[in-house]
Amino acid sequence: MPEVQTVQGSVDASELGVTLIHEHMRTRDEAVAAQWPRAYDERDELEKVLSEVRGAQGHGVQTIVDPTAMFLGRDVRFMKQIADETGVHVVACTGIYSYGHLPQFFTNRDLDAMAALFVSDIEEGIQGTPIRAAFIKCAADAEGVTESIEKIHRAAARACIQTGVPIMTHSAPPTANASRQIDILLEEGVEPARIQIAHAGDTDDVDFIESLIERGVYVGMDRYGLELFLPIAKRNATVAELLRRGHAERIMLSQDASPTLDWYPAESRPQFEASGAIHNWTMSLLFEEILPTLRELGVMDDAVFQTVFVDNPRRWLTA
Repeated sequence: MPEVQTVQGSVDASELGVTLIHEHMRTRDEAVAAQWPRAYDERDELEKVLSEVRGAQGHGVQTIVDPTAMFLGRDVRFMKQIADETGVHVVACTGIYSYGHLPQFFTNRDLDAMAALFVSDIEEGIQGTPIRAAFIKCAADAEGVTESIEKIHRAAARACIQTGVPIMTHSAPPTANASRQIDILLEEGVEPARIQIAHAGDTDDVDFIESLIERGVYVGMDRYGLELFLPIAKRNATVAELLRRGHAERIMLSQDASPTLDWYPAESRPQFEASGAIHNWTMSLLFEEILPTLRELGVMDDAVFQTVFVDNPRRWLTA
């Protein structure tokens, strides 16, 4: 079976096991962290992440795919520390997470120069380490697919073609920009099976999600717990209907959890919980609340679980 790169080195794809396809070990504004490291409590961050990863591990999770790219504070040494202390496989990415901004470094160079840096992360190592990226991350949000965002997508596509690793795109379903993301990647020659559209589950428009699946891509129903985007009941109904329509082989479930997200002060999290903006937003929510409900609805049995949490992540990572 093919091998997959993790932060601890390559592993046979058969060893990935139960996989969460979209979770973040740590999320930081990397410029703030570089300029004012004292603003962060390293020990507290480590303990929070270890607690969440061990919680997921207690539910049988063996692999976590971490799409923390540039502008989200990617730190593969930290990821490796988590993997070393828990034994969970952590899969890292290359790419750029931006809704429009690009540094002058990239603005004033062509997209092939950007693609070359992605390739170096995949073939040589990330941040001066031998840890290699296993996939490429790009993004488009409410701002749409701007010129800079298209440049990132085309660079990601060219790196994919050169190396064979897959692409995950952050999407914003209310804007339907996922369709344009797919268009660009296909124009560059990327095979649909190498594409995963993350956050497709932020809409309950089943027909729209099905239209993405019918193009041959994977969809991430991966923001369980982020009620501000779509409540759990609607997420469950959407996933259940997609499974009833026979799309288990193109769906992956996750939470997009980020135990150390620094976008808001730490004291904001209880307020978000109290207001209903988030609910049990952890790496264990799926196992504690969602899967039992999907089983009660008659759409999640052992075979579907194997497809969604084991086979699909492995197929996408090795496509």
